[in-house]
Order: sequence, then C-alpha cells, then structure tokens
Amino acid sequence: MNVKTITAGELLALRNAGGPFEVIDVRTPVEYRAVHARGARLVPLDQLDPQAELSARNGRSSEPLYVICRSGSRAKQACERFLAAGFDNAVAVEGGTLAWEQAGGAVEHGRAAVSLERQVRIAAGSLVLAGAVLALALSSWFALLPAAIGAGLIFAGVTDTCGMGLLLARMPWNQVDCGTTGCSR
Repeated sequence: MNVKTITAGELLALRNAGGPFEVIDVRTPVEYRAVHARGARLVPLDQLDPQAELSARNGRSSEPLYVICRSGSRAKQACERFLAAGFDNAVAVEGGTLAWEQAGGAVEHGRAAVSLERQVRIAAGSLVLAGAVLALALSSWFALLPAAIGAGLIFAGVTDTCGMGLLLARMPWNQVDCGTTGCSR
C-alpha cells in the first residue's frame, strides 16, 4: 500500500498556518503519557478501528488525518488500516514524536516510561540469554527458546509487526487510566 507521509516540519508549518489539523497518536497509553505532541489524541494501534474513527469525523473525510507514533513505523501501519478501510487521506508523520519535538513542535511531558521498543529488546535479550544458559546447563532442548525468539525477530523485521510488542503493550505496567491520558477507549 502506498501510505502518504509528511515530515514533522511540514506538519508544524501547516499547524502554524492554521490549516486543518487533526492528529492521532497510535502508541500505547504509557508512551503517550510520557510525551506526546500537543493536541494529539490517543488511539492505541491495537485498539484502532478505522471505521469508528471515520464516523467520528462527522463528514470531514476530505480533511487529512495525521497519524503519529514514536518514530513512524506504527503510524504507517495505522495508515495502512485506514487505506484498507477505504480512507485514503490518512497521513503518517515521518519520524514521529521524536521528529516533531526536534522540529520545534510543542510536546507535553508526563511521567517517564520505558518505551515499548526498549521493552521488546529487554525481553528478547533476556529470553535468548536464559535459553542459552539453560541449554548449556540443563538440556539442549532449551536451545529452542533462543531459536524461537530469533525466528520472531526475523518475522517482525520482514512484516514490520512485532508480536512481542503487541503482547507487552497489554501488560499491566503498560496500562494507564484513560481519564488521565485522554485515550479514546
């Protein structure tokens, strides 16, 4: 699918010019709480319902819907969902919140959190290390654990979909009260 993109600088210029400006942030509530572009509305990727979002726009489907995440990958996935739902005016913000802040866009900071990407690296590394140690100490069958993690990482790289990330996003430490984050649950 051909996802439309916009740089953070271009989006900032559009906002400053007073153009149509609706931004959804598709990261986890914890990531959103830590830092987000001012004015962005939280709609976690794992809860994104393109039809519901389009219905909530009340006939403004001709106006672009800008989608932002941390660095751009999840925003593109969300835009692909919008395209599949027949909405071709979803635009991914290249470089995400990181680029937005670097371009001088206003952000709101809350309580810091470990990013989902870092959580995946920590979990994958821990499982690989545990599997290797157990394979050396107890049974060679434990070598299947690092092999499975390696296969999962290859799959994530090829498909740009991380099952471990989706699982970690649902963990209790990654959940927050929607009343304090403004998520659209």
